[in-house]
Amino acid sequence: MDIYNLEYNTERPKLIIPEYGRHLQKMIDDAVAIEDVEERNKVAKAIIAVMGNLQPHLRDVPDFQHKLWDQLFIISDFKLDVEAPYPILTKEKLEERPEPLKYPQNFPKYRFYGNNIKRMIDVAISWEDGDLKTGLTYTIANHMKKCYLNWNKDTVEDKAIYKHLYELSDGKLDLQNSAESLSSATDLLKGNNRKKYHNTSSNSKKNYRNNNRGKKRY
Repeated sequence: MDIYNLEYNTERPKLIIPEYGRHLQKMIDDAVAIEDVEERNKVAKAIIAVMGNLQPHLRDVPDFQHKLWDQLFIISDFKLDVEAPYPILTKEKLEERPEPLKYPQNFPKYRFYGNNIKRMIDVAISWEDGDLKTGLTYTIANHMKKCYLNWNKDTVEDKAIYKHLYELSDGKLDLQNSAESLSSATDLLKGNNRKKYHNTSSNSKKNYRNNNRGKKRY
């Protein structure tokens, strides 16, 4: 063994996609150097077949072939000039930054309403004035009241809900002078009470079984 001609990983080119190994990367580098266009395309298809064999569990995944071709161009550092059955991935497209995500707006004073309440309010504001908008506004107010009751107290005045709705809508949804009342706390929490009763009954039966476990029966 000629120890003077040994190659060390620190001296080799960096693997672009290490999962495929160095041999595949060398195959792609050799394909880039092929001058004959027809031969280069033929070799590229053979390399795609090898890449697919290395990941057989992904063969049935939709767009798997498309992913392989994209990885082929990435490993070649976008130097491989071949025909592809899919749009050819470019370096600019790969490095393109995604659009920033719209994070939900938070209202520290009224966290108990949740983040989706602002979206509901914005939808109501966008509607034209009329019975539908009024009905949606009262529906939102009832939802806010239910959220308030779930996380705060057993009772709350409608005026407090109307005030919060006015603040969250920047004054565009105003029910503060409304003579109509929202749903009662009993109706809004009716489902929660049934669930609470069911859990209490289940726990009582469970405790009864545990207390009587091991006792003699006559």
